[in-house]
Amino acid sequence: MNLTRRQFLGKTAAAVIVAGTMARGKVFGANNRIGVGTVGFNGQGNSHIRDILSMKEDAEFVALCDVDANVLARGARTVESAQGNSPRLYQDLRAALDDKEIDAITIATPNHWHSLAAIWACQAGKDVFVEKPLSHNVYEGRQLVAAAQKYGRIVQHGTQSRSNATLVRDIKLIHEGFIGEIVHSRGYVYKNGNRNAIGHGQSGPVPDYLDWTLWQGPARDRAFLINVDRKKPGLHVHYDWHWFWEYGNGEIGNQGVHEMDIACWGHNRGLPVKVQSAGGRYGWDDDGETPNTQATTFTYADGSMMTFEVRNLGSFEEFDGGNCGNSFYGTKGFYARGRGFFTYKEGKMSAREAIPVQVPTPQVDNKWQSFFQAVRSRKHEDMPVSILEAHQSCVHCHLGNIAYRLGRSLEFDPASERFKDREANQYLTRQYRKGFAVPKLA
Repeated sequence: MNLTRRQFLGKTAAAVIVAGTMARGKVFGANNRIGVGTVGFNGQGNSHIRDILSMKEDAEFVALCDVDANVLARGARTVESAQGNSPRLYQDLRAALDDKEIDAITIATPNHWHSLAAIWACQAGKDVFVEKPLSHNVYEGRQLVAAAQKYGRIVQHGTQSRSNATLVRDIKLIHEGFIGEIVHSRGYVYKNGNRNAIGHGQSGPVPDYLDWTLWQGPARDRAFLINVDRKKPGLHVHYDWHWFWEYGNGEIGNQGVHEMDIACWGHNRGLPVKVQSAGGRYGWDDDGETPNTQATTFTYADGSMMTFEVRNLGSFEEFDGGNCGNSFYGTKGFYARGRGFFTYKEGKMSAREAIPVQVPTPQVDNKWQSFFQAVRSRKHEDMPVSILEAHQSCVHCHLGNIAYRLGRSLEFDPASERFKDREANQYLTRQYRKGFAVPKLA
């Protein structure tokens, strides 16, 4: 018998929206398609468009929004070719959110826009699928959690590993003590690929197809920088904004947040009480600010620990065979993602045999099926991850970066989500540009 996710997890499913916060807005029947608008799609947003276009019975594109007119035109052609009709096009998100035909938006902008775009969407009565990380800093994530609750909206985070049936099964076994009490969890990102020196920038003209003011949004107003070493629109545009603190969160908040989410999911201790992080931007002569090599340690109230490593210079593959992965170490054995459960017996890793698991994998929807199901049902347990769990995973990334930037060990209070360090607390939020402030809701 195939078990659904809800049946499989039983009472362990997390729901962040309290009883009584019923959603307002359209009620969908089985044959009503959900009107979708995607915001920001030069990169990951392209996969949003492609995936949703394949789900014609569930949703249809009614609008697209991007501050780059070239990207917007390209997206319009893609949607029109697949749907046979053109979506409405917007450069300004605020105008898009006034569109009554949009029921839900998907967000794949640069990180510094994620929380504000999602909060504005909640306030406009839209449901939200927001790419990782859901926040650029700790304060923003907490306000988005509050917005989802206050406005009764579905807000799903783009960490799709929670929709992996094998992981759903195995993390449940870990929580049930299959390898004893977890004392150490680990995540790592060793991607190199398009991670390399990004070149240098100097002030230059903004391309006529780009609204640089809207691109910056909540960030400080800065001059547009052209790239003097690489053939691309600008130093930050497109993609390389990841490596600047003003707009991105480095690799730990890029690919890393996927592995961090799995690590937090399995470790299951909430937020840490202490964080240490060290590293640097080694081997590259460029203007990038974030580290390409970073090692972070989190300590929890019960004394357990989590470690997380970033290495973009290139490296060997770990035991599980990948350049991104996770492992969990318990008092009776350990788990390596992609390989299974093992005991602590002696011998080479290559010769070890995984502990047989008799529990079947549950039936699990993909991330878009889960999202559209939750939009229809208004049941937050239909999502693979709650907005609170997503926030906590992102907080880990932010804490690691703050400890790295300050160069010292920091104590953290999980209840207040503040450091016991005045200087460190300054990094929990930012100075917002007028008209683009993330509102305080919690």
